[in-house]
Amino acid sequence: MGTLSLRNVRKSFGNVDVIKGVDLDVEDGEFIIFVGPSGCGKSTLLRMIAGLEDTSSGTIEIDGAVVNAKPPNERGIAMVFQTYALYPHLTVRGNMSLGLKQAGRPKSVIEERVAVAARMLSLEEYLERRPAELSGGQRQRVAIGRAVVRQPKLFLFDEPLSNLDAALRVNTRLEIAALHRQLGSTMVYVTHDQVEAMTLADRIVVLNAGVIEQVGSPMELYNDPANKFVAGFIGSPQMNFVDAGLVGIKDAETAGLRPEHITLASSGGRLGGEISHIEHLGGETNIYVNCADAGLVGVRMFGEHAFEVGSRHELVIDDSRIFRFDAEGKRIRLSK
Repeated sequence: MGTLSLRNVRKSFGNVDVIKGVDLDVEDGEFIIFVGPSGCGKSTLLRMIAGLEDTSSGTIEIDGAVVNAKPPNERGIAMVFQTYALYPHLTVRGNMSLGLKQAGRPKSVIEERVAVAARMLSLEEYLERRPAELSGGQRQRVAIGRAVVRQPKLFLFDEPLSNLDAALRVNTRLEIAALHRQLGSTMVYVTHDQVEAMTLADRIVVLNAGVIEQVGSPMELYNDPANKFVAGFIGSPQMNFVDAGLVGIKDAETAGLRPEHITLASSGGRLGGEISHIEHLGGETNIYVNCADAGLVGVRMFGEHAFEVGSRHELVIDDSRIFRFDAEGKRIRLSK
């Protein structure tokens, strides 16, 4: 079992409120990801779950037991940090087994768990190497393996891919997803990268200034954001926000337009302007159009397209995919 429950959890540093009353239930075996901009409190919240930060108020329960007063080693958690934090003088085997040795586990148990983790993470041929002999991706896999051998109730990941280059980030992300499927364990993961969140999570928790804006599956947040903040944070390239009146909407303050719901044409658009920048990505083309009234509007087109910077075009918008927001940024949903 690996359930997690947060009830009105708060954290303050002096007069500064960082976490402002968070309520959340995580089911056994779920992969939950905290996302949000820098300073939103996501890492602080993870550290509170781990016992590395005290709670100012509220309760944290793991498997139904309140753990607020318990130290990290008694909470049944294992944490993977942004930095690998490996002992340079120990081999991969030594790093992965150290925690179990310190806990007094039998040698046979340690050897079996290290062997299983090494097989899961494709580290078998590196067990006798030291960290200096490994790539960044391999070192992070060792750090993950060190957590796996503990067989915790909860795995906690604090931006584990941020120190890796782009190719390694993708590969390690796939390995973490495969590991979750193999173990079926509960994982709570922090990232500022919404692509990581969309591709890994069962549910995403969007945090902003210490409060939860919305919780849902990746596609729930993408297709049905609760407010302007979530709509702008989930999706790449980012959603465009324009004055609702510019696109013919009278019952809202702001219209949200996803770049993939806009096409360029010679006529028939409600907005128009001059192309200021083009990103050719092979499988897709991102085009940024400087519109007189709406400002810079991003357009995402699949495949390769031969537009030119400086050319003028009109923007044709899929009216059925326009998001409406009121003056406070709350979503306005049309009645069915």
